[in-house]
Order: sequence, then structure tokens, then C-alpha cells
Amino acid sequence: MFKRIITRTKTKSFFLFGPRSSGKTTWLRHVYPKKSNLWIDLLDPKTDRLLRQKPETLAEMIRIAEGDFEYVVIDEIQKNPVLLDVVHGLIFEKKYKFAITGSSARKLKRGAANLLAGRAFRFECHPMTHVELGTSFDLDDCLAYGSLPEVIELSQKDKQHFLRAYVDTYFKEEVVAEQLVRNLMPFRNFLEVASQSTGKILNMNNIAKVVGVDHTTVQNYFSILDDTMLGFLLLPYSRSIRKRQRAKSKFYYFDTGVQRTLTGLIDAPLNPESPEYGTAFEHYIVLEFKRLISYLKPDWRMSYLMTSDNVEVDLVIERPKMKTVLIEIKSTDNILSLNRQKLSGYKKLAEDFKNSESYVISRDQTSLMEGEIKFIHWSRIFKTVGLIK
Repeated sequence: MFKRIITRTKTKSFFLFGPRSSGKTTWLRHVYPKKSNLWIDLLDPKTDRLLRQKPETLAEMIRIAEGDFEYVVIDEIQKNPVLLDVVHGLIFEKKYKFAITGSSARKLKRGAANLLAGRAFRFECHPMTHVELGTSFDLDDCLAYGSLPEVIELSQKDKQHFLRAYVDTYFKEEVVAEQLVRNLMPFRNFLEVASQSTGKILNMNNIAKVVGVDHTTVQNYFSILDDTMLGFLLLPYSRSIRKRQRAKSKFYYFDTGVQRTLTGLIDAPLNPESPEYGTAFEHYIVLEFKRLISYLKPDWRMSYLMTSDNVEVDLVIERPKMKTVLIEIKSTDNILSLNRQKLSGYKKLAEDFKNSESYVISRDQTSLMEGEIKFIHWSRIFKTVGLIK
């Protein structure tokens, strides 16, 4: 098993949210083994049926459990959100500690759940980072097939089979089964259109026309993907929170392999000279920052920047009490081949943006400085900005 860097507490109850197959259950089984913890598995039909009929049975199951246990582990809580009312009482009255996994905070909010009113911490689980994969990491493989734990050690053909099954059974069926959407066909169309919009500034009206639904429905679809951690919106940078919320966002799926499957390109080779490779590389870097910030620096904030004269910065990282980081992402393995004229706007912005550090990251191992901009290999940026040690 790969060593995960998922955050946890040893003294409080907590939620662990993450997409299906991101490794939540595997991690919990390793950290909270059944010999010293009480497991309540809602994927077991008998247990699920019993607790749906009588949620209060949970308290009795815990009471009669033999031996001492450190945590009560409840897997996939979104299958029965009403249980959280029982859990809340047990934390408050009996002082039990719970480790609770889920893949749909949206269903919990709608289903009953007060999310334990601050009595439980919230942590996240994502696909594998390059840090966790260590010597098993392969950039081109992660760009093409993503880094869901179950994908990593499969053959190329099996990776493709797994990802198609994942998209068909989870994205297109279970989201409907969990009653997050009622009409499957427009949602399926939306998933494909959203995959083609990865890393682009969203035009909700255009997407609504293509999908055949109204603007509000498209906004709701994006909200579903965000709440189920299947994707996220990258907001535009602004010092004004109000302006940040009103301006157009970018969208990224949670995994590059899933995104390529939704576009129908999972069989297609990813040529380093192609525009598709550049898109996948930018997508992957954004995801790595998203994941590592979630685990290690949750107070940092990510955004992108588009200036009034159309200079775009792929990532802006705001770090409390530290300089803001500007990052332009290039997939080239030869930074000397970059068109300096196209970078002139970024160079000017780097000079004018107060209290900031500016970078161009790429696959080139060469490091150099041009004006206020540092050119470095992508793998070094995370340590350089203080995200990892």
C-alpha cells in the first residue's frame, strides 16, 4: 500500500470526503483496523437495510459490540444520512469517536445532516499525488489515465476498461440513483461538454444551449460535480470576494483519466507535442496543487487571473502572511523554445504585481531567471513555494 498523506485526528470524530475509488476505505482499513475499531459498513446490504428501517439501531449495535474500540467507522454515510442524527447524540452523550466516509456532501446536506454541528472535523481524500506515488510515479501515465489508486498498477488496457466502467456506473448511473439529478440524458450530455471545457473560462449560456437545458440547470449540474468532489470551479482572482464570485470561473474534473474518458479520448495516445498533452499537463498541475493544498495548507487559496488586457495566469496561490504566487504552466521540455513575445504580458504583470513571486513551470530541468520570472521544473515548484518539505 502506498503511504497516503491524508490528514487525520486522533482525538476527535471526523468526516473523510472524497470521490468513489479515491482510496478512503483502503486508508481507513489500514489506519483503523477492525481488531481495534468498530466498523459499520453501509455497503453491506443487510446492515444498510437494518439501519434504514431503524436508524436508532446504530446505538444498540455499538452498545453490544464486544471489547474496547478506538473509533466507530461508518463507510459511505451518504447512503443513509439520517444516521448522523444518531451519531450526533452518541458523540455528545456517550463521547464515542466516529470516522465517517462519504462521497456526497450534497446528499448529506439535503438528507438531514447537520454535519454534526462542528462536533466532527472534515478532511478530504483525493486520487494519488506524485508525492504519494514516489518512485512509482510516471507523469505521462498520470496525464493519460489519472491517478485513482485502483488504476495505478493496472495494465494500459485494464486502465481503459476501469475508467470506462467508472464513468458509466458512477458518473452516469449512481449520481442519478442517489437522486442528485432526475433526468439522465441531459446530464450525460453535460458531462461530456464539461469535459471539453476543462481549463477554459466557462460560458454557462453556451453550455446550456449545447446541452439543451436552461442556464440555471447547468449551474446546478456544476454544483453537483463540486459537491460530490467529481470536479471543482477555479474562481478568478480578485481582492474583492464579491467580484470573485460574480466573474466567470474555470472548471476542472477531479482526475485527468476520468476527464479523458468523458471526452472519448481514453484510447488515443497522448503526444507530448500535441495541444491535448498541454491541456492534460495544465490540468494535472492544477489538480496536484488542489490536492496538496487540501492536505497540507488548507488556508491557502487557489484562483486564476485574467487581466483587462487579456494576460492570463494559470494559477494564483494566495498564502497568508506570505507573497502571492503566480504560476504559468507550460508542457514544453525546452523552455528556450517558448515564444518570449507571448510571455511579454506575463513579464510585465510580474513586475507590477506587488508582493508576489512569479514562475513558469515546465518539463524542462533547466532553471533560469528572466526579470521577475523564475523558470523551473514542475516537480520543484511545490517545495519552492513551501507546500511540501
